[in-house]
Amino acid sequence: MRFWLSVAFFCVAGMAQAACPGQTQIEINQCAAARYAQSDAQLNAVWPQVKGYMDSVGAGPLLLDAQRKWLAYRDATCSAEIAPYGGGSIQPLIWYDCLNRVTLTRTYELQELMQP
Repeated sequence: MRFWLSVAFFCVAGMAQAACPGQTQIEINQCAAARYAQSDAQLNAVWPQVKGYMDSVGAGPLLLDAQRKWLAYRDATCSAEIAPYGGGSIQPLIWYDCLNRVTLTRTYELQELMQP
């Protein structure tokens, strides 16, 4: 069941990408930024639920520490991914796609914490 939920989660993200018909690099970059904003909103919606659950089992401080470290990981990972594009016009697309992918994965991981 969890497998199919994760497949559905990533398929919805893929459909959101297809629904953004950019023709220029600027438009494509804007679409990528919008996809990331959506996934970030999803993560922020899940966070209070997971934090509340982890607080109730005495692991809230550990989760908060992990989330702070995840934010550093996210930024470092995506910075490394854009490095080869050296300020080119595609660099924002790579940045936002990376942020989106890593954030979707983290949201799934957080949801899994409430499934002991």
